[in-house]
Amino acid sequence: MTRRLGLIGLAGALAAACTPARFFNTVTLTDPARQPLKGVSFGPLERNRLDVYAPVGGATNAPVCIFIYGGGWDSGARGEYAWAGKAMAAEGFVTVVPDYRLVPEVAFPAFLQDVALAVKWTVDNIAAQGGDPSRIVLVGHSAGAYNAAMVALDPRYLKAVGVDRALIKAFAGLAGPYYFPDLSGPVLSRTFGPAAEGGAYQTLDYARPGSPPAFLAAGSADKTVRPRNTERLAAALREQGVEVESHIYPGLSHADVLLDLSRTFRRRSTLHDDMMAFLKRESGLA
Repeated sequence: MTRRLGLIGLAGALAAACTPARFFNTVTLTDPARQPLKGVSFGPLERNRLDVYAPVGGATNAPVCIFIYGGGWDSGARGEYAWAGKAMAAEGFVTVVPDYRLVPEVAFPAFLQDVALAVKWTVDNIAAQGGDPSRIVLVGHSAGAYNAAMVALDPRYLKAVGVDRALIKAFAGLAGPYYFPDLSGPVLSRTFGPAAEGGAYQTLDYARPGSPPAFLAAGSADKTVRPRNTERLAAALREQGVEVESHIYPGLSHADVLLDLSRTFRRRSTLHDDMMAFLKRESGLA
């Protein structure tokens, strides 16, 4: 009981901290995994760098996960999410964790273009690390879930870098903001701004037949990105005949739905097992 109370206290501290991901990465229990590549360039810019994690026992033609972190589009670094890369690698995925350009240096759609470039690098290079470039899944949390969803659903980003969207077998969005028609707030206005005129930034607009299967999750206690974002995208995809598995996990906050992928917290809910089962099935690992 004492240990459980301590973990709950840690979760609260993480949710309130200015840099929870960095702090969590230093204190959490991590899954066993290898890191064969670190700081590899996937594009011409400083933020175009990525790390790769792989199963301890090696991999041969393993499915590939690209994990895209959140941070309100204005913060985050791949090294803070080593634990997440290891969590996916321990489940049998060769895992890529890329950085992308941040606001205010850039605005929409630059960060989506960076994610597409990371996918391009993965398709071209991941076989050397034991990954199968024809079986890729995208996983993102918060702003990263938006990025993952947009790259998975709007084929223009992958087409621009010469990647066939059919290589994306599924995507998982955790606590993603998928519907925000009002850009008057300071975060959204500087992130999307004039480039988003006409609604080009709305994820719901790209829910179309033939989209990759989606795992969508949120916490009922999320006050940062309301669960209705997940519900709306799930409904829009289902209306188009797209396979969707969606969950609203009771009592989980915005941070919780990410932290529950970790060894430290994954027994708190079924989110880890639910998402892994879905991604393994869709990528042919199960």
